[in-house]
Amino acid sequence: MRVAIDARELCGRPTGVGRYLNGLLDAWSRSEEARRHEWTLIAHESPTSVAWPGSVEVAAGDGGTTWEQFMLPRAVRASGADVFFAPGYTAPLSVATPLVLTIHDVSYFAHPEWFSFREGTRRRLLTAWSARRARAVITDTAFSKTEILKHIGISADRITAIPLGISHDRMHDRLSDRPNDSLNDHVVLYVGSIFERRRVDRLIASFEDVIAKVPEARLEIVGENRTRRPRLDLDALRGRSRHSERITIRSYVDDRTLAELYQRASVFAFLSEYEGFGFTPLEALAAGVPPVLLDTAVARETCGDAARYVAATATNSELATAISDLLGSADARRHVLQHAAAVLARYDWEGAAAATLSVLEEAAGGR
Repeated sequence: MRVAIDARELCGRPTGVGRYLNGLLDAWSRSEEARRHEWTLIAHESPTSVAWPGSVEVAAGDGGTTWEQFMLPRAVRASGADVFFAPGYTAPLSVATPLVLTIHDVSYFAHPEWFSFREGTRRRLLTAWSARRARAVITDTAFSKTEILKHIGISADRITAIPLGISHDRMHDRLSDRPNDSLNDHVVLYVGSIFERRRVDRLIASFEDVIAKVPEARLEIVGENRTRRPRLDLDALRGRSRHSERITIRSYVDDRTLAELYQRASVFAFLSEYEGFGFTPLEALAAGVPPVLLDTAVARETCGDAARYVAATATNSELATAISDLLGSADARRHVLQHAAAVLARYDWEGAAAATLSVLEEAAGGR
């Protein structure tokens, strides 16, 4: 079987979709079953974040919608692929090759108010068109499968929920042997692209009350600001804080710096109202950092008992209390982290890659 993959999200600084594809590729590169097939990555420039033994085809362009709909299909046809894998919501509408599409969430259907009219319309149309012509659709959770059924309306038997994998290499001894009682830089950490739904503004506002309870606390925010225009001005929000010197905001850090932040953190705060999965709270668990999450269906599905939950309607004071309790109490942290190993065991890249390969093989008709 010959597989072509839209690999544009591996270029530049990969975030959610790029990290998802990277996890699959890494597992496939070690899989005897996957090595039986021929693989071609197609991107608008040479991917910078993947060591891939297979073919890489560069179809020059900017990697945007025009590239996707015109340059990418020519490269797919030239590859002679038996199946085409689009890991990031949309696909070329003119490719006759059997399509497997991954839709991670449908926030632009469920909450159109979070997107500009133009961006929301583009996303809804292209995702729906792509899903309806796909031979199979993959998503990350049972919650997202239900949302796709509700908003796009394709048949349930064409949708497969495959949990993603999580890197466990940061877990080391923090779940058991490290004397967590003495932690501590008292760091509250947020990692992830910044969208309206993730309410980083509320996190900054509630940090005033955190400081009142834990004066040594620091807030570290890492993520590219992708809020729509007018953009959420995080620097202005920080500047209005009476403790601005204890808040650090960075759009990007390298892997080593990120690992150090996880090592220093006592609490991971992720106040998202809507996710298809949510990588970073699970990465925090793997690093031995208890997460504070809004109480949503997908958060409960993915993190189970290994999180502290606050209601979506919680006040800033209530958010601060949840964060402060974990900052100040080793027992409270251990109460959450005792469930981490069982939760993390569900998320394995080898398993995700094997299940995804099965969907690709079936879509290709066994070729």
